[in-house]
Amino acid sequence: MLHGCGQKLLLSLVGSTLTCLLVLMGEPPKGPQGLSLGGDGGDGRGSLLLQRGTQGWLRRWRNDPRPDLGGSFSGYFSQLGRAKREGGGGGGGASEEAGKQRRPQQPAPAREEISPRDVFIAVKTTKKFHKARLELLLDTWISRHKEMTYIFTDGEDQELKQRIGNVINTNCSSAHSRQALSCKMAVEYDQFIESGRKWFCHVDDDNYVNVQMLVKLLSSYAHTQDIYIGKPSLDKPIQATERISENKMHPVHFWFATGGAGFCISRGLALKMTPWASGGHFMSTAEKIRLPDDCTIGYIIESVLGVKLIRSNLFHSHLENLHQVPKSEIHKQVKTLKDLSHPGPETKH
Repeated sequence: MLHGCGQKLLLSLVGSTLTCLLVLMGEPPKGPQGLSLGGDGGDGRGSLLLQRGTQGWLRRWRNDPRPDLGGSFSGYFSQLGRAKREGGGGGGGASEEAGKQRRPQQPAPAREEISPRDVFIAVKTTKKFHKARLELLLDTWISRHKEMTYIFTDGEDQELKQRIGNVINTNCSSAHSRQALSCKMAVEYDQFIESGRKWFCHVDDDNYVNVQMLVKLLSSYAHTQDIYIGKPSLDKPIQATERISENKMHPVHFWFATGGAGFCISRGLALKMTPWASGGHFMSTAEKIRLPDDCTIGYIIESVLGVKLIRSNLFHSHLENLHQVPKSEIHKQVKTLKDLSHPGPETKH
């Protein structure tokens, strides 16, 4: 009887010691005879497994109390620690490996071969620059890509229409104001959505576009993805104030691609912009933050939709020192100013 009480007391001490050890060690290891010494898991099985594992160790200890069979508590604890290390250093061993296998792999960036006909290039201008600026563009890159290029202006010009059929009179003001610029961008956006094309690219009337490199760049992405690519003119996000109501304002900050360097938007992303950009909504959105057209584009995409700008050093604006671009690299750029476009791969002499 005394022997039985001693055995129960020893069993209780072993169980308590193992419980404390497992709390300190964290990850439930495998006990003797392959039994888990973890917690209950909510079904009461953990304590039963703990008891069985301890009883198995006691039987081995009574029959052959050699050190290699765990003839002492310290020997048994050493076995537990060794088993834990062999199982992956506390990482759960096979279960962790299985978790890694179940974890979905990150998909590679989608690519989509496109042609110039898949791209909608909007060139923003004003009537007074039809001769001074557009003439050179019409003599060079536009003349080779009339089907993908659309001129957005603010006055009628029959001679211009005869040279390139895609001339849209926006009927917006010719002033270089926030409202006038946003008015033209609103028309550009609506015309692109109506066109059904895959990519919307905006440039100014002093830009030389290397269409071959532009198509190559856009082919690195799928038009169904959320893609906003261009080059910011600032070294930090722009700070703005969003008008929530008549008496309530909210500070916002976001990156935007400057219109002077040009930018491109995938159709998938453009369609998501519809509530804030289509049917005249673009102008009301611009008034909400009181910023020009390119800033408003960035606001909708980054601040509202949460899509990040993809920066590309292949776009250039008048804000840069373009003479730092090596002459040997000019033909690899997507967009430069017209004074750096000669001689270019598509220039007529």
